[in-house]
Amino acid sequence: MFDLGKAEASAALDPAVILLAQRTLSAALEAPSGLDDAGRLDAVRALERLECVVTAAQAHLAAEHAEARREEHAALGLPRARRGQGVAHEIAWARRESPHRGQRHVGLAAIVGPELPATWEAWKRGYIGEQQATWIARETACLTRPDRLAVDALVAGDPEALAERGLRELVSQVQAEAARIDPASVVARRRRAEADRHVTLRPAPDTMTWLSALLPVKDGVAAYAALTRAADGARAAGDPRSRGAVMADALVGRVVAGQAAEADPTPVSLGLVMSDRDLFGSDDEPAFIEGFGPIPAELAREIVVGAVTAREQVWLRRLYSRPDTGELVAMEGRGRLFRGSLARFVRLRDQVCRTPWCDAPVRHLDHAVDHCRTGPTSGRNAQGLCEGCSYAKQAPGWRARPSPDTAGAAHEVETRLPTGHHYLSRPPRVVATVRRTTVRIDYALTG
Repeated sequence: MFDLGKAEASAALDPAVILLAQRTLSAALEAPSGLDDAGRLDAVRALERLECVVTAAQAHLAAEHAEARREEHAALGLPRARRGQGVAHEIAWARRESPHRGQRHVGLAAIVGPELPATWEAWKRGYIGEQQATWIARETACLTRPDRLAVDALVAGDPEALAERGLRELVSQVQAEAARIDPASVVARRRRAEADRHVTLRPAPDTMTWLSALLPVKDGVAAYAALTRAADGARAAGDPRSRGAVMADALVGRVVAGQAAEADPTPVSLGLVMSDRDLFGSDDEPAFIEGFGPIPAELAREIVVGAVTAREQVWLRRLYSRPDTGELVAMEGRGRLFRGSLARFVRLRDQVCRTPWCDAPVRHLDHAVDHCRTGPTSGRNAQGLCEGCSYAKQAPGWRARPSPDTAGAAHEVETRLPTGHHYLSRPPRVVATVRRTTVRIDYALTG
């Protein structure tokens, strides 16, 4: 990586130079690459970073164009509210997208440099793309500028660590830091969002429809858990329908056909993890809901109080975490399968698939070192994976192993690809660190 001077940078962004680079890449696609297995993956990675830099260059030019238009409109005597009018449509035309998306791009370009400098640095160096930058900007929009700068430094200060986070993990971290720094603004934003709950219907291909519901977190997680449980039960009983089809049919049956809830009497469990200090109001660090992610402590207390008031069943479990990372401490088991408390612990610890950038829900509790290779059934040797990543790990040439089981060591799993490339995965923190007790409370709320 090297820095270009202003003259070189201007030349690099000249349309003729960009066109030449595009033609060079297009010509390279006409013949075999001549690369070996590792070289092909390295080239794909380099092109991915180039794609990120390209979108950053578009944002740079969009911000520059918007500023020039505002200055031009000011010189023409237009009122401030009309300055820059039409810029989003111009940028949308250039990017071949809708004016709405063009407006979002221009808005992001205007704020990312001055208000999210660490994010901008990571973006223009190719560590993240426009999607990640957009989510960081969106989840910090409710903060004051000093607080926004603080969250930006915490989240994007280490660009290499930022590049390793999946989108879901990144959004969870930004939300958690925003709630920790300014819980009042996050609560106000949540109140406005809850008032805007709604259901929408959109056409989908093949005469299908998309039915979407924007719901408060407790209601959405509980509804999804009920549909998931119905699908798992049906599939276990031999139902030939796909898992998604069973969930869709169960939704229609309960909403349209009016099937009674008594037909499925098993209560829905809502796993809530928070510290004792948060529970009793002496701290305001974010809590965590299984299957969703971090939530403000104020909302977590509301859920607990609401459950007690409604006489729902509440179970208390004490969990322990490392004070430096917030990572849950491992548990042991002797069986072939991960069952009971150990299985629940691994799901709470890993939250989503451990494969970098996957972000899919955990479906398989996998032995990092396969059980047939004497891998133990333990928290240290366990990792939560989605179904696809679990099967991919069984392909020839793939190997995984956990980090050494030493006192105080973080839980890491090293996975090696058939090409010799490898990556490390660590579980995201469930709750905040250092400033609070390591005792955690896991609530299961049923209704």
